[in-house]
Amino acid sequence: MKVEVLDIKGKATGREVELSEGIFGIEPNEHAIYLDVKQHLANKRQGTHKAKERADIKGSTRKIKKQKGTGTARAGSIKSPIFKGGGRVFGPRPRDYSFKLNKKLKRLARVSALSQKTASKEILVLEDFNFDAPKTKDFLNVLENLNLKNKKSLFVFANANNNVYLSSRNLERHNVVTYSELNTYRIINNDVLVLSESAIDSLQQNLS
Repeated sequence: MKVEVLDIKGKATGREVELSEGIFGIEPNEHAIYLDVKQHLANKRQGTHKAKERADIKGSTRKIKKQKGTGTARAGSIKSPIFKGGGRVFGPRPRDYSFKLNKKLKRLARVSALSQKTASKEILVLEDFNFDAPKTKDFLNVLENLNLKNKKSLFVFANANNNVYLSSRNLERHNVVTYSELNTYRIINNDVLVLSESAIDSLQQNLS
């Protein structure tokens, strides 16, 4: 399929790029997308949560009443969970939430996410550009020209573009990455995906 290339003023350049059907035009696999996003979010979890159980509570281990004959439940020490200030029962413990996914499944998820964006017409192709110096105002002008100011957008470049990245860093809803940093979560978590011309070639080589 062919998509027209825009300039940073939002006008057509008269050129078109060919998007691979095998990457931008497949039938999306929803379950693959779900698994990849689930893994991404799980891997970001620190897993350092910890509640104090009875072994972690500071206090006496003296048996506070006799075992039988009181008519109430047995109690071994003041650290028992049934008393105020006692340990918590089955509280959260530190753990690792990460899990493994096969490379082929992760590739399928990325391709499915890109195909979804293409079908929804949420992909723009922009000619390669750079700024003379990092200026948020220049980046805002590009967003305004592309009608993206009120949308969440992700700009994808083939190589690190420091001036453009620094110009966007202060904007909460707009991000700049290289094609190698692109993942399924980032694709679906933005309203519009803006690909530079050179990024498309690199991305298609990477996913083919």
